[in-house]
Amino acid sequence: MTPFGARLRSLRAARGVTLARLAGELQVSAAYLSALEHGRRGRPSTGLVHQVCEFFGLIWDDAEDLARLARLSHPRVTVNTAGLSPEQTALANRLARSIHRLPPETVAAMHALLDATAPAAKPRLRRPAGSGS
Repeated sequence: MTPFGARLRSLRAARGVTLARLAGELQVSAAYLSALEHGRRGRPSTGLVHQVCEFFGLIWDDAEDLARLARLSHPRVTVNTAGLSPEQTALANRLARSIHRLPPETVAAMHALLDATAPAAKPRLRRPAGSGS
C-alpha cells in the first residue's frame, strides 16, 4: 500500500464512502481506485488528487498533505546513483534489497533522520496588496 492509498482508504472509511461510490463521483473505475489504494498503480495525477480533495472537502493543510502523499506514492522507485559516492550507491542498493524487512520503528527513525537533514524550504515571496503585476 502507498501513503496516498492508505490515506484514501482512511478517508473513505471515516466518511462511510464505498469504493464504487467514490469511483463514480471521480469518473474512474473502482478497479483503478482499488489498485491505487493497494499500490498496484503509480502515483495519481494532480487532477485526480484535486478531485479527491474536492469530494472530501479537504482544504489548506489537509489538501497539501494529500498532494504530498501522492508525490511520495510511486510504488516502483528508481534511484539514480550516477555521480554519487560508492558509499551512497552501496546504501541505495542495500536499502532496495532489505527495505521489506525493516521494522516500523526503523523506518520511522530513518524518516526522522532524513527530515532532520533536509534543506529548509525557501520562503514564498508575496507581493504587497494593491501592487500591479
